[in-house]
Parts: sequence; structure tokens; C-alpha cells
Amino acid sequence: MTDRDIDEVTGTQTTGHEWDGIKELDTPMPRWWLWTYYATVVFAVGYMIAYPAWPLIRTATTGLLGYSSRAELTAELAAAEAAKAGYLEEIASSTVDEIIADDDLRTFAEAAGAAAFRVNCVQCHGSGAQGSPGYPNLNDDDWLWGGSPEDIRLTIAHGVRFDDDPDTRYSEMPSFSDLLEPVEINWLANYVTTFSGHETDLDAADLEEGAAIYMDFCASCHGDDGTGNTDLGAPDLSDAIWLYGSSVGEIAAQIRNPRHGMMPGWGARLGETTVKELAVYVHSLGGGE
Repeated sequence: MTDRDIDEVTGTQTTGHEWDGIKELDTPMPRWWLWTYYATVVFAVGYMIAYPAWPLIRTATTGLLGYSSRAELTAELAAAEAAKAGYLEEIASSTVDEIIADDDLRTFAEAAGAAAFRVNCVQCHGSGAQGSPGYPNLNDDDWLWGGSPEDIRLTIAHGVRFDDDPDTRYSEMPSFSDLLEPVEINWLANYVTTFSGHETDLDAADLEEGAAIYMDFCASCHGDDGTGNTDLGAPDLSDAIWLYGSSVGEIAAQIRNPRHGMMPGWGARLGETTVKELAVYVHSLGGGE
């Protein structure tokens, strides 16, 4: 038996190592630490026996408990789908007005509609439904085809100028470049700006000419006072909301060669239930009638 090297100051045995006169004490580990370490070893062995642990060629050991995180996830998803099924059945059999009147259905439909909007609608209308030139802002109260829940549902379901749907919303402003002289288009554009309170540099006589042209060619759709007609999809010319700009030049360009947007009909692609959810969500943005 070799003699132990004992540190004179602490009375503790050293490891026998020495570096530049410095010796390392061989201090025993605390008992509580050792027992904790032994407990973790026992736990690890028990875990490997009870739960899936060792990978095999095509699978893994199943463990005595037969637990599977995939099976647990599948069960949770199935439970969530079952919980949704009741709401979806009610939405499918209800009108959008009935959905909005039911607090639980409305809350569910708004959440589902928001998700569908992020997938299918933000590309044109923006993540906040704020729109952009040529694409309507869905937060305001200006609607070409009406902003009631049912009007919104019809527009989403059948689209606007969507040739694949026979029930699509359809309106078309004719080009006036062959009917009116450039100076007449300028008179007309200046007169149209007066509906929204803009001042014009035209003298009274030319403005009267613009008013006469408007009554002859435009009032039948946009109304005598320029407030539009949702039955025809004719925009309101008396407010500050314009798809293609409200300056005299931009209005004149639209009169000469009108631009017509197209919105696809989503009914066939998404189904009536999702269309209703989208309608409820869009209506909830605050601009609906």
C-alpha cells in the first residue's frame, strides 16, 4: 500500500499531481450530489424502458407504456376538428346575417375568415385590407356593389368581371375618347371634381358645358349628384375615395380610356362556408353597411 500524500493545511489527501509546486486536493464529492447523480442514472434507464428511445432500422423501440407523440398530436388535431365541425355545420346552414347575430358563430367566423383572407386576399387588398391604386380599401364605407354582409358575400363568391362565373358582378364604363373631343373631356373632368368639393380653374361657361355633358353621358349611372349606384357598380364621385386617382388629369384619363379591374369569384374554389367566413370578417373591418 503506497503512502498517501496528505495536505498539511487541510488534512485532505491529494491526487498526487503537482504543477509548479501546486498540488490538487482529492476532495470527495458531496453526498447529496452523488445521490442526485445516481438518481438521474436510474431515471434515464427507467425512461429508456418505459418510453420510445432506441432507434431501429425502420422504427424505434416502443417502450412499455407505448407512448407516441405523433399519436398524441393526431388525437389533439382530431379533437380540434371535431370541435370545429359543429361551428362549420351551423355556418353552412346559416345566412351571413344570422352568423353575425350569433356571438359565438360570429367570433368563430371572423377568426376563420381572417385566416382565409391572409391566404387568398392580401396579395391585392393588402395585409391590413387597406387596398392600393386599383384595389379597393375594405376598411372604408365606400362600396361599388354595396357593403351589407350579403352584398359582400355575393361579391366574394362570384367576383367582379370574372368570366368563369355566369353570376359575376359586371359593369363597364365605356371609353369616351371617340364620343367627346379632348376639350370636352377636360370640361367634364373638371366638373366631376366639383362633386367632392374641389375648386376648378374653368370659367363658368366651360363648367356649364361640363355639367351638360355629364347629364347626357354620366348621370344615368353615377346619378345627377355623382353619388353613384351600387346596383350598377357605379362609383360614388362625390367623396374622396378614388381607385385610380382624383386629379383632373387622372379623371380625364379614366374618361378617355377607362381601366376595369377584375376580381376572381372564390365560391367554386373556397366553398360557400369559407366565403361566408370571409364576408363576416370583411364586414367586421368596420366599413360594412
